[in-house]
Amino acid sequence: MSAGPTLAWDDGAIVTVDQTALPHRHNVLRITTVDELVDAIARLAIRGAPALGIAGALGVALSAYRHGADEPVRRDAARLAAARPTAVNLAWGVDRALSRLAEGADAVLAEATALAAEDERVNRAASSRAADLLRGLCRRPRLRILTHCHTGRLATGGVGTALGAVHHLAGQGQVEMVFATETRPLLQGARLTVWELRDAAIPHRLLVDSAAASALAAGLVDCVVVGADRIAANGDVANKIGTYPLAVAAARHRVPFVVVAPESTIDGATPDGAAISIEQRPSDEVTSVAGVDTTCAGTQAFNPAFDVTPGDLVTAIVTEDRVWYPADPGTGDLADRIDRLATMVEDFPRPGVRFRDLAGVYAQPATFGAAAHALAAAYRDAFSHVVAVEARGFTLGTAVALAAGKPLVLVRKAGKLPGPLRSVKYDLEYGEDVLEMQESAVPPDGRVLIVDDVLATGGTLAAVAKLVTEGGAGVAGFGVLLELAGLGGVRRLHPHRLVALRTDRS
Repeated sequence: MSAGPTLAWDDGAIVTVDQTALPHRHNVLRITTVDELVDAIARLAIRGAPALGIAGALGVALSAYRHGADEPVRRDAARLAAARPTAVNLAWGVDRALSRLAEGADAVLAEATALAAEDERVNRAASSRAADLLRGLCRRPRLRILTHCHTGRLATGGVGTALGAVHHLAGQGQVEMVFATETRPLLQGARLTVWELRDAAIPHRLLVDSAAASALAAGLVDCVVVGADRIAANGDVANKIGTYPLAVAAARHRVPFVVVAPESTIDGATPDGAAISIEQRPSDEVTSVAGVDTTCAGTQAFNPAFDVTPGDLVTAIVTEDRVWYPADPGTGDLADRIDRLATMVEDFPRPGVRFRDLAGVYAQPATFGAAAHALAAAYRDAFSHVVAVEARGFTLGTAVALAAGKPLVLVRKAGKLPGPLRSVKYDLEYGEDVLEMQESAVPPDGRVLIVDDVLATGGTLAAVAKLVTEGGAGVAGFGVLLELAGLGGVRRLHPHRLVALRTDRS
C-alpha cells in the first residue's frame, strides 16, 4: 500500500482501506452514507484514535451534504460520536466539523480536510519528539522496542504515533528489534503492525500478548511504546486491552513505558481513569478466530476493548507539544509547601539578582523528607546512583540517596577531591569553572539521578551530565526542588527528564 492519507474524500465519498481484511486482502471501502461509516467504525474497519477523529469529521460532512438541515446532521453526529465511546478523538473530530455547520456543507468539509492535514503534521511532530526521548531514556545505540496494538499510518492521518517513533529511529539505524504483540482479540498487532514493519523492512518478532512480560523479564526489551485512545486529566491512559498489565510488567523490570498521542487525545473533562467509559465488545471476537469456534458453543466472554493504565505507571506521555511525566510530584501540597517556605532575597549575591533561598525548606524536616522521597519515587528504581552537585545539592542529594537506598556520589569544584578524577569545564555568566568527579564513583553500566537544589540556566547540571556520560554511564534524569522556568534551563538538559518539585514561572 502507498503511504498516502489513511482516509480521503473523493467526490462525495470517504475512501479508505478495510483494516479488518489486511494483511491478506487489500479491500478499498468507498463510504457514501453515515450508516456505512458507523458500521465501518463499529467493526473496526476504521480504527486508531487519530484516524477516528478524521473519520468523524468527514462523516459530518457526508451528512451535511445529504441533509443540509441542522437537526438531521446533529442526529447523525451523535450516532457517529457514540460508535466508539472510549476513543475521545472520534467525538472531538465530530465536534470540530459541527462547529462549521452553520456555514454550510462546504465549510464542514473544509474543516474536516484541514483536520486531516493537521493530524499528519501533529503526529509527525509527536513521533519525532518521542524518538528523541527514547534515545535519552535508553542507553543502547540500537534499541529493542516492544509495542502493543497498532499505532502506525493506518491508525492516524498517515504517519503514526508510537509506531511513527519506531520509524524515526529505524530511519537513523537505531532499531535492533521491534517486538509486536499479536493484540487480542482482533490481532491488530499481528495483522497490521507486523504488516507495516515488514513493509518498512524493520526487524521484528511477533509474540502473544501473554509473552510480553516474559520478554521484559528476560531483558530483551529496552522500552515499551504504545498509543492511547483517551488520556485523563491526571495522566491515566485508556488504550487497547492488555496495555495495563504491560505497564505493570515494565515497571517491575524498570523498563521505560512511553505513550505517544496527539494533544487531542488528552481529555481535560475526564478527571481520572475511573471516569472513562470502557467499550465492551461481542463475545464472538474471543470465542472464535477467523470464523472458527475455539471454545464450547454458547460460551460468553468478558471482552473489554480497552483498559486503563494508571498515570503513575507511565514514564512519559509525548504529544506534538510536550513531554508530560504524569507520575511527577511537582503539583499540589508539596509544591505549595516549598513555595511558602522559600523566600526571595533581592540583590543577592550581587545587585540586580533575585535569589530564591530554600533554607526554610531545609528547616522543616517533614517537608524536606517528603521532597527527598518524592524525587526518589518519581524515578522509582530507574537509577543506580545519586550524583549531588556542590554545594547546596549535597544536602538534597544526601536525603534522596537515603530515601532511595542508593549510593551517593559528590561532584565538586576543582581541587577538592583526591584522584584519579574526571573533570569538565563549563561556562559561567562571567568566565568559566571546573567540576570534578572521582573516576571510580560510577561504574560504566550505572545510571545516575543528578540532584541539585535549583535549576536556573542549566549550565552546571548539563556539565555534570557530561561528566557522567564521558565515563560510559547513563543519565536517568535530574531532580531539583525548584525550577526557575524563565531562565530556560530545561532546554539545556534535553532530552533527559527533569523532575522539579516546584516551578517558578515569574
